[in-house]
Amino acid sequence: MLSINPFAVAGASLPAGFLQGFLVVMALAVLLGTLFDIIHKGSASYFFTNMRTSRAKGRKLGGGELVSIAVQTAVVDVLASGEFCNPKRRVAHLLGMYGFILYLVATAVMVFRYPTGATATPEIWPMLWWIGALMVLVGGYWFWFFIRVDVTSEGRSPFRLAKADLFVLSLLVSVTLAVAWAAKGAGVGVLFWLYILATIVLFVGVPWSKFAHMFFKPAAAFEKRVSKADGTAENLPTQTRDDPEQQKRHSMELLRDAPMDMGLGIKREAPRHY
Repeated sequence: MLSINPFAVAGASLPAGFLQGFLVVMALAVLLGTLFDIIHKGSASYFFTNMRTSRAKGRKLGGGELVSIAVQTAVVDVLASGEFCNPKRRVAHLLGMYGFILYLVATAVMVFRYPTGATATPEIWPMLWWIGALMVLVGGYWFWFFIRVDVTSEGRSPFRLAKADLFVLSLLVSVTLAVAWAAKGAGVGVLFWLYILATIVLFVGVPWSKFAHMFFKPAAAFEKRVSKADGTAENLPTQTRDDPEQQKRHSMELLRDAPMDMGLGIKREAPRHY
């Protein structure tokens, strides 16, 4: 089962080019949905305006500095999901992200390179497809039932749905149905069409979900690092309590010489006092 290309099995019972055309349409849906999301929410306009303002006020960065910042952004913020302070949330996110990439790449290769049983599919691609799908399911369900803020910190039911859950939920449903369909033999039946429907919701629902975030979050992370390097810091205060001038500004004289780790007891336990 783990070495069989499920799309080649289904392709034998589908019109020629159906799966290839479906993937192309889904890719276009993501592209158009992301562009609509960026234009509708003004994300691109905000970033460009913010960058122009930052360049006008801050010091000019050299090409080497910008390359270094771009590398840091790619390695820390994108590849390692460094924006997550919660280690469990980061691990769940990395499982979902890298699993989704493996799953998509393996799907595209098997559909376009080995669409039928006429050409034998190398076992590595079905294996990567299964590994990626299982990584998505482990990370996704772990996040859904145990890590979500409204579940862990606010005591709400994990079965409570909101608009913001569209991406995660549709992804989990799509991949779960894919695994169930492939495990059952990959025939063209009810599970296959439910899998197709869930996948349509996942990719066509981009304007109403958080799917587009994966494209402009790296740009936001890059801009944040650039603004810190050029001194503008997005117009936010940069002084900390260990800075002598900042200590003098403290409204309570008692706390002017307080240690930096004072008050961090709030981090000793998770906020679960609902």
